[in-house]
Amino acid sequence: MRNIIFDFGNVLVKWEPERVYARHFGDEARAWWFMRHVCDADWRNRIDAGESLDGCVAELQALWPEYADAVAMYRDGWMDMLTGEMPGMREVLADLKGMPGVRLFGLSNWSMETFPEARRRFPILQEVDDYVVSGEEGLVKPDPEIFRRLLDRYGLCAEDCTFIDDSEANVEAARGLGMHGVLFRGADALRVELGMQGGGTGSCRATALIFN
Repeated sequence: MRNIIFDFGNVLVKWEPERVYARHFGDEARAWWFMRHVCDADWRNRIDAGESLDGCVAELQALWPEYADAVAMYRDGWMDMLTGEMPGMREVLADLKGMPGVRLFGLSNWSMETFPEARRRFPILQEVDDYVVSGEEGLVKPDPEIFRRLLDRYGLCAEDCTFIDDSEANVEAARGLGMHGVLFRGADALRVELGMQGGGTGSCRATALIFN
């Protein structure tokens, strides 16, 4: 049995907050700055680890009152930041699901408040057999413990798992636990990394990378 574990954001679905903020500010550079200095990674990780979205927004608005409306958009316009499926990934999942001995899992940093609606709106997130989401665990990648929870919960052996993420830090954490880690660079590159050959749903073959 080979277990393929996918990150969700920017692997299966596009998450593009800068596009929302570029429209709000009328300036792409200002949107980029805002996501790195106001709604920064540490703040977003707190939400992804299960803290209240309303509480985190209120706290940040108090720190940055001049950006109160923009901070509120992170909560109120969150679904607008999800802009569609990652190209080619529905077909990749379908081909993997058609291979004997392959199971699909998800492991994502995602707020427990927004994930249920995202999963409803984007059926591609329903294509994995099981998943672990950070907001439900109180842990975020690259903490090794969240990887261990997925392994323990579903009875997986790390050496039988391939983990795919767009973050090098998360990929390295998976490798540190004995998984095969793949940095996501698009569907076509992923097919090469996984050794997938052929085309068309269910018609691909896989090399030893998946099954050994």
